[in-house]
Amino acid sequence: MHDLRQVVVTGVGCISPLGHDVKTTWEGLLAGRSGISLISRFDPEGLSCQIAGQADHFDPESRLAAKEARRMDRFIQLGLCAGLEAFDDSGLDLDRTDRTQVGVLIGAGIGGLETIETTTQLLVEKGARKVSPFYIPSSIINMVSGNLSIMLGLQGPNLAVVTACTTGTHAIGEAARMIALGDAEVMIAGGTEAAITPTSMAGFSAAKALSRRNESPQQASRPWDQGRDGFVMGEGAGTLVLESAAHAKARGARIYAQLAGYGVSGDAHHMTQPAPGGEGAARCMQNALRSAGMNPAQIGYVNAHGTSTPLGDLAETLAVKSVFSDHARQLLVSSNKSMIGHLLGAAGGVEAVATVLSLHHQVVPPTINLDEPDPDCDLDYVPHEARNTSVEAAVSNSFGFGGTNGTLVFSVH
Repeated sequence: MHDLRQVVVTGVGCISPLGHDVKTTWEGLLAGRSGISLISRFDPEGLSCQIAGQADHFDPESRLAAKEARRMDRFIQLGLCAGLEAFDDSGLDLDRTDRTQVGVLIGAGIGGLETIETTTQLLVEKGARKVSPFYIPSSIINMVSGNLSIMLGLQGPNLAVVTACTTGTHAIGEAARMIALGDAEVMIAGGTEAAITPTSMAGFSAAKALSRRNESPQQASRPWDQGRDGFVMGEGAGTLVLESAAHAKARGARIYAQLAGYGVSGDAHHMTQPAPGGEGAARCMQNALRSAGMNPAQIGYVNAHGTSTPLGDLAETLAVKSVFSDHARQLLVSSNKSMIGHLLGAAGGVEAVATVLSLHHQVVPPTINLDEPDPDCDLDYVPHEARNTSVEAAVSNSFGFGGTNGTLVFSVH
């Protein structure tokens, strides 16, 4: 996007298993703290995976009216609260802003699964007359963007994307493109997810995608470690306020970083497995670097997809080596998922927040639980402890079921 309008980040918002705002999440990531525990939101008896990264004690009424919150699935509540935090953080004064130039693009990978489950059970047990008129608007994915647009009176673009585990990254990238092309001046963008539910956990368990380390929840997510045995489900939301550089400068906004590039690709290989050798992921990163007008040597940090799956971690390592060649050995590469689990559609949003803060504060969160590195995964994954650094640009990767890939490039502004 280097030949279009510059896009910058002026606000961040986040809810995760480590905390209900950006500050506590960021502090937890830097401390190498795990947010994984035994599932308490429902009885996981009978499931092969009984652990997850839960946003415990999240209170939607901290930002939403009680009556409205009751009419929303948890994923909407999470997305709205993270979106409102980012909006507040940006300092944008809507009374001095053309609201037709401010939009929202927040997606989810699965959406209102908890509401769908409970409503289906209600229908079976008590009949159609007991189904709430709020059932549909409380569960469909675009209602995060819709509700936030209504709450703030934002009359610009109002849409959502749904691309499994790449949703948050694609939402941010597509929103940035809208600004770069002149469709908006400001966009609130990111991803949200609340999929720690019985059918979700049963489905992912049946696919043998989840870790079975139920006896040691905090050690279960271990990207690039020889003992990794699947990902750990997480929930939360991550959002950015994106703004044209000219608009941000005109109002004297604090700028965290520039969103310099965005790349996408498709594996065209398998529903759930990455392409051999990480070929699709490599093309995605190459496309993002080309979009940014950067060469690989300008990147200092990769916030990896790093899910803790045997195939995925190896494929991403091979992709990084393919794209960065000899420079791969100088890169810092780490996985936030080692601490918060895999937030599915929210992962790219939360990890974009972390990548932006890594550039802003010049410190990279660690990969925890990397006790016995896989010999085939031999990059610098920042094991165990955060690391101070001097990085001019960073990459954030997301790769999803269906072979859908997304990469964001952020740079110091």
